[in-house]
Amino acid sequence: MHASLRRTVIGLVGFMAALPALAATPLPVRINPARIDAVFKDYNSPSNPGCALGIYQDGRILYSRGYGMADLNQATPITPTTLFDVGSVSKQFTAASVVLLAHEGKLALTDDIRKYLPEIPDYGTPITLDHLLHHTSGLRDYNQLLFFKGYHYEDVTDDDDALEVIARQRGLRFRPGTRFEYSNTGYFLAALIVKRVTGKPLSEFAKERLFQPLGMTRSHFRDDHTAILPGRATAYAPSGKEGYQLDMSNWNQLGDGQVQTNVTELVKWEENFYSARVGGRALIDALQERGALDTGGSTSYGRGLFLDSYRGVQRIHHSGGWAGYRALLLRFPAQRVSIAVLCNRGDARPDLAENVADVVLGDVFRAAEPRQEAKAPAPVTSSAPETPTGDVGRYAGLYYDEVAQRTVPILQQSNQLLFRYRGSNRPLRSVGGERFEMEGTPLRFAFADGQLTLSRGEETVGVLKRVQPATLADGDWKPLVGTYYSPELETTWRIELKDGKAVLKGRAVGTHPLEPAFADAFTTAPGLLRLTRDGAGRLTGFVFSDLQFERKEP
Repeated sequence: MHASLRRTVIGLVGFMAALPALAATPLPVRINPARIDAVFKDYNSPSNPGCALGIYQDGRILYSRGYGMADLNQATPITPTTLFDVGSVSKQFTAASVVLLAHEGKLALTDDIRKYLPEIPDYGTPITLDHLLHHTSGLRDYNQLLFFKGYHYEDVTDDDDALEVIARQRGLRFRPGTRFEYSNTGYFLAALIVKRVTGKPLSEFAKERLFQPLGMTRSHFRDDHTAILPGRATAYAPSGKEGYQLDMSNWNQLGDGQVQTNVTELVKWEENFYSARVGGRALIDALQERGALDTGGSTSYGRGLFLDSYRGVQRIHHSGGWAGYRALLLRFPAQRVSIAVLCNRGDARPDLAENVADVVLGDVFRAAEPRQEAKAPAPVTSSAPETPTGDVGRYAGLYYDEVAQRTVPILQQSNQLLFRYRGSNRPLRSVGGERFEMEGTPLRFAFADGQLTLSRGEETVGVLKRVQPATLADGDWKPLVGTYYSPELETTWRIELKDGKAVLKGRAVGTHPLEPAFADAFTTAPGLLRLTRDGAGRLTGFVFSDLQFERKEP
């Protein structure tokens, strides 16, 4: 075994010795190194970046290994001790910090955030700390705002840059507490609140109250992009047919991301969800409490954690992606099993941790799925698709999601509906009536009265209305040409003609063709653009991702 691949395995013999009471029954956890390693076969190359894997149970590492290279320049392999930026997996550490302060009476989760952040405009309705942690604030995502303003991810930005652009927003995306919408702004502001309440940056507070007490000596919030971090993986993105290029960020904001850790130390954080050594049960329960909506419903997000099920088994998890880093930390609490996958390549598959879980907990999933299917109103089966009534072509067309500001095409091939998913057209199978599903995913599609309701499992993620696709003749593009200014971003974009067609240009967003979608609406790679007009029909500007741009006269 190559030393650079540092592998830790607790074999079945040792495992049985540690748990003699289970000797008479099959173990729910199966560590099969060959099958586990096969999940990462495309990542385990001396010429590619890759991933680190950790499999835990009851506070112990059952299996850990590195695949691929941490640094292609230095030919440094990934090991279980290699540090990675875990992106949004960091949010649970931010949430834990805020909850600890709430339990100590230093703040209240029901406090209006303007008590600590008077820079935030008064939108006529309070935004609470809990709205931030549960992603129900209605605040626009500051990552997107800075990008639209013109900042590249390799530019240097700090807290002041982020807070300034957040404070310039004239409105919310929705009234706080009425809807779940993932926004990094909430966790960035939570980090600022920790700093203003304690007088310490989140990096210092989390070190003292979370990382050090748990013995996570190398884990930390990175708050200085110039700091040297020995043993950290460099992040990459695909370049050309087979090569890679650097993909790193110099943004310094904390809270929504920036934790640097490894699969060797994450087991200590996962074990705390059972021992509650730090924060007690009150902290653990608070992190795993679903967000409540004013409508009386709840969300599938706790405080820094997603709460759902996988193949019929309860799951608690969060993924992360920043620059070329990708991460997933998931936990199956009933089995006391957690899986961490940390990668330094932007093209890492998002289902790697689930693929490992299929190996490790396959028996558990197979036992749970028949019960899950018995409960489900429209189960996924391996039988032939149910034949839909009539021609499925009546469902094919273009659908518009006003809330998410996106269009969704439903295509038809022969008598088969297709949905574009992760870069490919995937078939939809009928499950009766006007309902369809995409096999192998939790996505469900229900058509009725010119609308498409898109669901993930039991959660509705969008209600889209059917729209009539539009086309433009060559001569119709010219009136769109001009300069457009966003007062909320303090930035200018342009629409220009290129080869007879209109293109959208902005500093960070780049140059992208406008593709007609429906009347006065165009799709671009960064998002949907909708023209605005006055009462006489004259073009006054456009709305891009609910941001207003005003047309500037030459």
